[in-house]
Amino acid sequence: MKTEMISIIMPVFNEAAILQSTLDSLSLSENEELIIVDGGSTDNSAEIARLYTDNFFTTLSGRASVMNYGTEQASGTILLFLHADCILPERAYSLIRTTLAKSSVAAGGFYLGIKHTGRFYRLVEFMANIRAQLTGMIYGDQGMFLRKTTFEDIGGFANIPLMEDIEISRKLRKKGEIVFISPSISASPRRWLKEGPIYTTLRDWVIAFLYSFIKVDPAKLIRHYRDTR
Repeated sequence: MKTEMISIIMPVFNEAAILQSTLDSLSLSENEELIIVDGGSTDNSAEIARLYTDNFFTTLSGRASVMNYGTEQASGTILLFLHADCILPERAYSLIRTTLAKSSVAAGGFYLGIKHTGRFYRLVEFMANIRAQLTGMIYGDQGMFLRKTTFEDIGGFANIPLMEDIEISRKLRKKGEIVFISPSISASPRRWLKEGPIYTTLRDWVIAFLYSFIKVDPAKLIRHYRDTR
């Protein structure tokens, strides 16, 4: 049986500081393709990206539009949305294919791991993974994966400046099971380190709550986010 192609779609914006290490970790075979879409970087992210893939594109749009654009370029039957500051675990591609081989599964993500030794980060991981299991919401730093046909069927990411991951998860839950797999993905702690771990965690929880339950406009919520690159 022919191995299904996975299209890895990576949105990039001023990621030069960490991009090379992430791309070095991908270990691509002929059954995976890398698509990098830059949202208007002013550093040398583009130069680094072009060293790793011919599928490099630039579009001056928000993250949701950038990922939708990347999907349009994808030739794989499976899509994997990977943030530039996240490292996949070993055997990630095999795990993704095995998970999506089950007809009941609409989409999946990895359990969250944070690359920091502090005990507080173990608490953040624990809470994030409990939240994922209870809600079926796949956050952007968990490496969302699904079939391209499913993505197209639900209309892709909503063109909103924030919370596009929560919005698409809502649609995916109506299509089937949402699965979280291990080993965990390894996310950079840079947001917590720059803004403060307690503030960042509480801020993220409050914003997700306001969007999910109070229906606050994402255009208002994004004002509380800062560029952490």
